[in-house]
Amino acid sequence: MNDADQPTTQAVEPAQVAVFAERVLDEVGRAVVGKREVLSLVLAGILAKGHVLLEDFPGLGKTLAARSFAGALGLEFSRAQFTPDLLPADLTGSYVYDQRRAEFDFRPGPVFAGLLLADEVNRTPPKTQAALLEAMQEGQVTVEGRTHQLPSPFHVLATANPVEYEGTYPLPEAQLDRFLLRVGFGYPTAGEEHDVLRRRLDRQREEVDIAQVSDAAGLSSAQAAVERVVVDESVARYCVDLAAATRSHPDVLTGASPRGSLGLVLTARAWAAIRGRDFVVPEDVKVVARAVLAHRITVRPDLWMTEASGSRVVDSVLASVETPRTLEAHGGGHR
Repeated sequence: MNDADQPTTQAVEPAQVAVFAERVLDEVGRAVVGKREVLSLVLAGILAKGHVLLEDFPGLGKTLAARSFAGALGLEFSRAQFTPDLLPADLTGSYVYDQRRAEFDFRPGPVFAGLLLADEVNRTPPKTQAALLEAMQEGQVTVEGRTHQLPSPFHVLATANPVEYEGTYPLPEAQLDRFLLRVGFGYPTAGEEHDVLRRRLDRQREEVDIAQVSDAAGLSSAQAAVERVVVDESVARYCVDLAAATRSHPDVLTGASPRGSLGLVLTARAWAAIRGRDFVVPEDVKVVARAVLAHRITVRPDLWMTEASGSRVVDSVLASVETPRTLEAHGGGHR
């Protein structure tokens, strides 16, 4: 690596996060073609110190995206294939008896990584899902009564197939709520798909080389910078109003919890930083609202034959809740 490619470890200001994000997204975009907006949402989730659920059809780049983010961010990458016979110990690790020393040694599982790809997370039983939940929420795992801290930063990118339900264990609402964002890549356009084929033929091998543009310390610095992004009182109340509106929507059985409004604020801050601002505007909230709120909404079961969905509910409340006056006219937020 030349000097420009050295991992970033110094402290950064919110405005510098945009440069950091641009370099990371450029690298990941070399592997995942034509999905810059969705990749930016995933990066926003990581910068907001959250976990992301990638829910989409097979073959659309979910695993490739996770591996590419780990490479560009300089995080230790681990992949766990969630199958019906996966045990909690297969994920967290276990104690193994060492005959030479006559004592038990802890052998860490795949969850001990900077970025864990939880592949097809809805295919494993609830007991193993619960083990992942503790790791996501607490940053630690408990094995045989002993607690082990996970690396910091620690992020989970989980994948799920939205159409194939046979032999699956749907994630309960409590676990879905632990994912800061749920996003999908969608099918590429004809031009993007041709670009994928052309790039594969030109490089004459399957692997895509992803340059490391940061490291764990650099990511932590960027996350600390996001914490300093200003959120005006009007924008905070707007997030609360949006979450509250999902609870009273006629199509909804249960709406977004207060964790949803908090997720809006945290993700909107990261999105603002990616866009080069040190303050949040209402448009930032609108951009991330679907990814933050839709999976936290349960639509009334009697509407399953209609087009009602969490995403449509979010679109509805975005249209009905009054948008506060933009902060850009104020010169960028008030401290």
